[in-house]
Amino acid sequence: MSTSVVYSHETVILDGQVFSDCEFLKSRLIYAGGEPPIFEHCRFQDCEWRFDDAAGRTLAYLKTLWAAGEKASVQAAIKEITGAAR
Repeated sequence: MSTSVVYSHETVILDGQVFSDCEFLKSRLIYAGGEPPIFEHCRFQDCEWRFDDAAGRTLAYLKTLWAAGEKASVQAAIKEITGAAR
């Protein structure tokens, strides 16, 4: 668990990590599709979010669905993610 850490201009691997009261400044944040990270009271400023490996393939799949005309399916997934589907 990382607590009260300031990441500035760093590359941070997110998979399976817990961050509490951390600040991310102009950092590259990489999620590869493993265990989702936990962010508790964290702040983000001008970060680059990267999705590698399985996470990147999931985004590519959603893009393929969208291009194939399955916009409603992708929008339903986004609603599920944001909690708007409830």
